[in-house]
Amino acid sequence: MLKRAFDLLLTIPGIIMILPILLILALLVRILHGSPVMFSQMRPGLHGKAFTIYKFRTMTNARDVAGNLLPDRERLSSFGKFLRTTSLDELPELINVLKGDMSLVGPRPLLMEYLPRYSPEQSRRHEVKPGITGWAQINGRNAISWNEKFRYDVWYVDNRSIWLDIKILVRTMKNVVMRKGINHNSTETMPFFQGPGTIK
Repeated sequence: MLKRAFDLLLTIPGIIMILPILLILALLVRILHGSPVMFSQMRPGLHGKAFTIYKFRTMTNARDVAGNLLPDRERLSSFGKFLRTTSLDELPELINVLKGDMSLVGPRPLLMEYLPRYSPEQSRRHEVKPGITGWAQINGRNAISWNEKFRYDVWYVDNRSIWLDIKILVRTMKNVVMRKGINHNSTETMPFFQGPGTIK
């Protein structure tokens, strides 16, 4: 209950304050990337229960002559890269926090298809709500391996507290300003998680 109150105490006034920015970003995404403005996808939440996550779109609908979507690397626009490197694409996740699907701080919600690939220890990351940012994000984000990321996630589960959340939020803002840990080996996103033996 305390963590939920903490989330709402920061999220509600935060959304009000940045509403003009959200509207401007939504307009730019609509102009540069087309419709829909939001990217939505099912992700596992607390105890692995599925919910819909919201982000600003960072890719266009560009297709080849056969009508197939081009690879992610080719559809990621310059504006999309800007949204990602500044983490502005994740601002709509504040809606998920309001709904109670997510917390401000917690392990990042990954893909549903990863659920059966986790080891029992890695699965413990779902003992808490996923977060917009987390312990793994301020300790490397996409610049660390999957194994490292999950160790940080489980450490957070075992050591979580409001004071730790405050520390993570402060360091997150610092990392966003410095644009630390955005990409993994110069790629746009993390490579797919294949299982407990994955080292990348």
